[in-house]
Amino acid sequence: MDINAISQNGTSIWLDDLSRAKLAGNQPHSLPSRIKNSAVVGVTTNPSIFSAAISGATEYADDIAAMKELTVDEVVKKLTTDDVREACDLLKDIYTSTKGVDGRVSIEVDPRLAHDTQATIEQALELWKIVDRPNVMIKVPATLEGLPAITSLIASGISVNVTLIFSVKRYGAVIDAFIAGVEQNSNPTHVHSVASFFVSRIDTSIDSLLEKNGSEEALALMGKSAIANAHLAYQLFEEKFSSPRWHTQQERGANKQRPLWASTGVKNPAYEDTRYVVELIAPNTVNTMPQSTLDAVIDHGVVRGDTISSQYPAAVAVLQGLSSVGISLDAITSELEADGVKKFAQAWSELLDNVKVAQQA
Repeated sequence: MDINAISQNGTSIWLDDLSRAKLAGNQPHSLPSRIKNSAVVGVTTNPSIFSAAISGATEYADDIAAMKELTVDEVVKKLTTDDVREACDLLKDIYTSTKGVDGRVSIEVDPRLAHDTQATIEQALELWKIVDRPNVMIKVPATLEGLPAITSLIASGISVNVTLIFSVKRYGAVIDAFIAGVEQNSNPTHVHSVASFFVSRIDTSIDSLLEKNGSEEALALMGKSAIANAHLAYQLFEEKFSSPRWHTQQERGANKQRPLWASTGVKNPAYEDTRYVVELIAPNTVNTMPQSTLDAVIDHGVVRGDTISSQYPAAVAVLQGLSSVGISLDAITSELEADGVKKFAQAWSELLDNVKVAQQA
C-alpha cells in the first residue's frame, strides 16, 4: 500500500523505536530511511526501548567505558539524550515544514518519579535543557501526580508527550491539565503536546477475562475493547477541543493536543497485525508504531479513510457489553496504569544495572 495514505487522512506516523545503530546509514530500518521512504515524521522512546537498545548493543561500549568517573544515572542520561538530540536533528526539516506539529522526538522522565510531581517537573526541565532542541517532547506519565506537572510544563513553554493513558476518564483529566497550562502560558503558539493513549494492552487484559467467562455474549466481544475505548477517547478529543474554553485559547494561537495511539503492536497472533493502525485513522491524530507494525502496514495494510468518527455508537455498545458480562473497564485501566508505571521502572532499573556492569568491565 501507499503508506502516505495514512497521513493524507490525518494520522501522522511516528516510529516507536530508537537506537544509535538506527540513527545513521541507509539501511531499510535506519531512521533516515524511514523518514525518506516510510512517511515517518516523529519518534517516540520509553524506558523499555532504551533498555533494549543500550543493554545489548556494542556501539555504546566505548562511551560507557570512557565515563567510568560518572554515576550510572549520569551515564544513562548522557547516552539517551545524545541519541534523542541526534534524532531531533534528523527530523528538523519536518519540524520546520509542519510548523512544529511533527518532526518530534520524545524522551521520558525517569519512570521512578511517576508519583512525584515536583521531581517530575524538575527532571523534565533538565531534559529539555540537556537535549536543547525545540522539537524534543518530554514524556510525563498520566498519573494523578503527573497531571499538575503537565500543567506546569506547558505553562513554562515545554512541549509534552503525556504517556500511559488507558481510560477515557483519565484522558479527559489530561486534556484539562493541558488546557490549564496553555491558559497560564503568555504565548502558547510554540507549545505542542500529544496524549499517548495505549491500545493493545486493553485487549490483552480484557480478552483473557472474556475467554474465562466463556459465554456466547462474552466471546462475541473478543478483540473489540481496545479499539472501542480509543474511539471514545477521540470523541472526547473532539468535544473538548470544540468547547468555548478551547476556542478562547485557539484565538491566542494555541495548538491542539493531539491524541497519539500508543502500544499499537498486536499481541494476539489471531488478530490482523495492522488493526491498531487501520482502525484508528482520523484527522489530528498520531500513531506511533514499532518497526514490525510499520512494516506490516506497508506490506498489506488497507486504509479506508477515517475509521473513527462514525464508530461512536458501536463503541458505546461494546463497553455496554463488557459491563453486562461483569467486566469493569475502569478497574482494568487502573490496573494497567499501575502495571505500566511498574514495568517502565523495572526496565529503567535493568538498564542502570546493565550499564553498571559495563562500566566495571
